[in-house]
Formats: sequence, structure tokens, C-alpha cells
Amino acid sequence: MNKHIAILILGCLLAGGCNPRAQQPPQPRELPVAVPESLEIPEYTDDEDVVVHLGYTASYNHRTLVSDWVAWELTADEANGRLEQQRNFSRDPEVRFPKASREDYSGTGWDKGHMAPHADMKWSHRAMTESDYFTNICPQNRKMNAGAWNKIEQLCRRLARRYGSVYIVTGPIFKEHRYGTIGDAAVMVPDRFFKALAVRVDGKFHTVAFLVENNAQDKSPRHYALTVDEVEALISRNLFPQVPEEAESTFEWKIWER
Repeated sequence: MNKHIAILILGCLLAGGCNPRAQQPPQPRELPVAVPESLEIPEYTDDEDVVVHLGYTASYNHRTLVSDWVAWELTADEANGRLEQQRNFSRDPEVRFPKASREDYSGTGWDKGHMAPHADMKWSHRAMTESDYFTNICPQNRKMNAGAWNKIEQLCRRLARRYGSVYIVTGPIFKEHRYGTIGDAAVMVPDRFFKALAVRVDGKFHTVAFLVENNAQDKSPRHYALTVDEVEALISRNLFPQVPEEAESTFEWKIWER
């Protein structure tokens, strides 16, 4: 085939011009994303698909079709946001295929559970829109999502108001794969979820983590509390590389709930 004709055909196919129904997946980003050097960003490798949005940063896993971690700093002003916006779950345009969609969750009985809560983003309409991307969503048990998980989210907003800001990193844990997958794309359903917090009080770092099973859970946050070191051992990842190691080996509950 003539070289120039081949190039024209290839360009037509990539643009979807030869077939108006064709929807070619977006190409991988040619340049690395400028990930913020913020305290909430965990250690990650160069082969992770990290995406930065206005309200959070995430590492999307194209095998599980959920993010390995989602991280954000929640400030007092943001926790006091009062904007309202209807939820509109959608695919993340900044994440390459394969990726989850609304149809994968439809009729499954699993909630579209936010990792970075929609309620944490009420300071910006754009931040709220991006929080509804499936990059920030995991299949969650409905009672857990409205119960224990929601209570931990509310605690985080209280902490942000109390201390000025709280650094948060959260994500799914897969060990036994007891719940299988959902949807045609085979989105993996997590066994449990972690959420790790860090605050700076009087110049000293404090951390705590929470580990919640992905089933009907509705106890207080204290019931799920453990050290960040314990969660790091489960997921084999350093969650707060900029925080002194000694601050991750214990927690004082009075710091977190007074």
C-alpha cells in the first residue's frame, strides 16, 4: 500500500471520520502528569495512571477498574462549602481505556461509592463534577456507604474545621476477592476500604487510619480505627512519605474525636 494512503486511512480511523459510529478510545498521555508535591500524595510508581483533578488526585487501575488510591487535602473553608449540584456520574476524560462506566453499576445492588466525598467538594462546581467521575468511584455496600463510611467522612469534615486542614488518602483493598466483579467491563468489587488521615497540631504530625469491611457496617469511626502503619502493611504502600515514621505507628484518639 502507498505510504501516503496508509497514513490518510490511519488518520481517518483514529478520528472516527470513516465511521460516524466509531468511538476510538483516547490515546495515553504523551507527557507525565504534574502530580502535586503535597503531603497527602502516597508513594507511587511511574507506571501508575495518575490523574490530577481540582479536588483530588487518583491512581486509576485498569485491571480492577477502580483507583488504587485517591488523595486530597480538605481545608476548613472547603469543608464549609455550601454549593449544591445534581450528581452526574460519568467516565473520566483524563483516564485512558479500559475504564468503568455507569452501565457497569446499573442494577447490581452496589452503590457508586465516592472515595473523595461529593460533600467535600461543595466549594466548587467543577470539583463536584469531577468527584462524580468513575475514577473516584468504587462498588460499595449500600448500608456501609450510608453508615460507617459516611460517619468517617463526616468526621473528616469536623477535623478540617477544627485543625484548619486534614490530609486524606483512601482506597480499596482486594485480598479474598469474595464479591467478584460487576458489569460487562468486570469492575472488581473490593473486600474492604481504607482511609488514612494526617493532621498537624502545634507543629506535630498525628495520623490515624480506618479499615471498613465492604458489607453492612454502621458503627462509630472509633470501632474501625487503627494505625497508618497497619494499613500500609496490608496494601504494601507508604501512604504519607512526607510524615515522620514515628507518627504513623500509633494514634491518640483524643486528637480525632473530642
